[in-house]
Amino acid sequence: MDIPRIFTILESAHRIHNPFTVDKYATLGAALRLEPGARILDLGSGSGEMLCTWARDYGVIGTGVDMSQLFSEQARFRAEELGVAEQVRFIHGDAAGYVSEEKVDVAACVGATWIAGGVAGTIELLAQSLHPDGIILIGEPYWRQLPPTEEVAKGCLANSISDFLLLPEFIASFGRLGYDVVEMVLANQDGWDRYEAAKWLTMRRWLEANSDDEFAKDIRAQLTTEPKRYVTYTREYLGWGVFALMSRF
Repeated sequence: MDIPRIFTILESAHRIHNPFTVDKYATLGAALRLEPGARILDLGSGSGEMLCTWARDYGVIGTGVDMSQLFSEQARFRAEELGVAEQVRFIHGDAAGYVSEEKVDVAACVGATWIAGGVAGTIELLAQSLHPDGIILIGEPYWRQLPPTEEVAKGCLANSISDFLLLPEFIASFGRLGYDVVEMVLANQDGWDRYEAAKWLTMRRWLEANSDDEFAKDIRAQLTTEPKRYVTYTREYLGWGVFALMSRF
């Protein structure tokens, strides 16, 4: 079990596999008012930066699940590096359908809502692991401005304009699912740059070391086209944020 090779190559040097930065995760952790010993489940945990830094800074206990073998190994290394290996564990496995044996205080899926068919399904999945008064975290794109054409939406790597909502509409959608939005932290363009532009140097170094690899042609094509595509489309039209939700009563 693993993710497609293209993602392993492009994001092999990333500690964070979304447009957040270390500072944004610190802001989010502080905003949630995490208590020592709080239990966190992170589905699609990537290289473990959120869980590991929150374990170090707030004394939380956490479990991350991710289907990338490389990223799961990087997460375990990061836990050792930060001295929190006794507080967090990382499972290499399919997060789709994963339910914690013990109820958690925070259940998160930050940038991988495809595991349950979208935002609504992922919220439903996370709720199965959550204390009744716990917090769900959803990390998801939204439109900063509505693309004028379907072609522009596809330039943002969306299938269509309907894939995402404008921020006010997205916030309102959580209420229709029966949840209060109790916090949010939004990525900015600097965060997008660090997520996307960092891939370009990784691709270039990979090509230099793997020029004979059968995948080199695909990586070469990506490196040739991605910088212009990104600054033309994603950087201008697509936002991204983490939204904290609590069930309404």
